[in-house]
Amino acid sequence: MALVVIGGVAAGLSAAARARRLDPRLEIVVLEKGPVISYGACGLPYLVEGRVRRPEELIVYTPEYFRKERHIEVRTGARVVSMAHSRREVVLESGARVRYDRLVLATGARCDTLGIAGTDQPHVFTLHTLEDATRMRRFLAESRPRRAVVIGAGYIGVEAADALRRNGLRVTVLERSPNALLRDDPQITLAVRRVLEEHGVELRCGVAVESIEPGRVAGVPCDMVVLAGGFKPNVELVAEAGVELGRSGAIRTSDRMETNLPGVYAAGDCAEVTHLVSGSATYIPLGTTANKTGRVAGANAAGGRERFAGIVGTSIVGIFGTGFATTGFSTEQARAQGFSPVAARVEGHSRARYFQGGKTTVELVADRATRRLLGGSVIGEEGAAGRINVIATALGARLTVDEFEQLDLAYAPPFAPVWDPLLIAAQQLRNRW
Repeated sequence: MALVVIGGVAAGLSAAARARRLDPRLEIVVLEKGPVISYGACGLPYLVEGRVRRPEELIVYTPEYFRKERHIEVRTGARVVSMAHSRREVVLESGARVRYDRLVLATGARCDTLGIAGTDQPHVFTLHTLEDATRMRRFLAESRPRRAVVIGAGYIGVEAADALRRNGLRVTVLERSPNALLRDDPQITLAVRRVLEEHGVELRCGVAVESIEPGRVAGVPCDMVVLAGGFKPNVELVAEAGVELGRSGAIRTSDRMETNLPGVYAAGDCAEVTHLVSGSATYIPLGTTANKTGRVAGANAAGGRERFAGIVGTSIVGIFGTGFATTGFSTEQARAQGFSPVAARVEGHSRARYFQGGKTTVELVADRATRRLLGGSVIGEEGAAGRINVIATALGARLTVDEFEQLDLAYAPPFAPVWDPLLIAAQQLRNRW
């Protein structure tokens, strides 16, 4: 049996590796349109910053490794231009035809240019691929820009702003929505603005950019622009072949990551998954989800019976050393999902006071009717990842506020206070009823 995987980064290679582990006899071919595979896309801002010194440091595996160690054929520069499921084949830009019995779609996503005019100018960049980051780094070294505009205050936008500021540029971030980090939470936006401004970066929300003019964007002078307005799933080709899309525009899948076409699976940034809090299909492109869904898709394409339960949308981003972590829904997002949310936000210490631990801000959101936790956020220089993971675990387990307050969390003065900010937030939340 022949398994073909379209896409050779996180989801695609996870699928191929998992399928190989389950079936050593399977013929597996991975088709990647770009020149490299298996690189750490989340490290791209740090390559631009200079903390990662060389692009090669972000490459995890090579095609040769997969051929020699995994017995998986990986073809780079292999762009798929059409798919015919009735004939079980895909056609490459070269004209070559590749037959399959099972197919995994890991076509990923691309940067959304938001219909902005002038994005093809040489001083305009995206930060999505290794080539993007390498080109941006070369521009910084050769052209010596002094002012940059970043369009979008999501995770990539603020990371790009951080990286450019550390390179000595004056940076302005323009965000079309009222809030940063895609969170619909004014308090988080206020905290993001405060940290950015402390380090010389200006954040302007509610600014819709229509065009990029030479030397200016929305009235802001600049000689460099970074587009970070979000992602669009790469689904046009497969949609033409009959693969069904969901309401988000990404590929609709079952909990086995199977599409509406038998034997065709989808994973990663091109696919929808289930949100465990709302129970609805959602599109939240994250590297963690890509790897997990890729494994499930690959297992089932090899004849397994695995399932992917879903996500709660957990993420964290560092802005000049401060961690901003979120999971589940904010108050406004929960209300939009039909819940009756109640929330509590507290500020506490990340360690015992006499260890001079930094301040940590925690918010918990729960449903007034059921007392079930719906989401949360953590902001702090220490421990943000660990604390948001506790909240994410509680969301997956469908804990109530009362159950969350009784969690047996670790305490030792160098690491955490006796009353962790998570538990204090839960206590405060209980008082809201």
